[in-house]
Amino acid sequence: MNKLTDPYTQLDQVLNNLHTMITTVEGLQNDLLEALRENTELKIENKLLREKFNNIPEKHQEKTQDGMSGLKEIYQSGYHICNMYYGSHRVENEDCIFCLDIFDHQRGAGKKNNANSK
Repeated sequence: MNKLTDPYTQLDQVLNNLHTMITTVEGLQNDLLEALRENTELKIENKLLREKFNNIPEKHQEKTQDGMSGLKEIYQSGYHICNMYYGSHRVENEDCIFCLDIFDHQRGAGKKNNANSK
């Protein structure tokens, strides 16, 4: 009898494939459970950090504004404030999109904080 048509051989191959698939599915299940656990931990941590941030006294928020004005002075005097080129001299009259992005994010955060305080 031909091995390819032998029912016992075919059944044995199917069982081997099934065991391999079960092992793969169990591994995927463990990976998914780990990702869900980590996601839940990060959500809780994120919530706690937001609560802490929202409870920061206004005087600390004013210090942030003072820090931003200091960064603006540094930028206007011709130096980078972005993490890509921090402290290096900017080419005269040329803006840096990375530095400007910092100011844009701060303006966005300021609008959020003002909306939250109302």
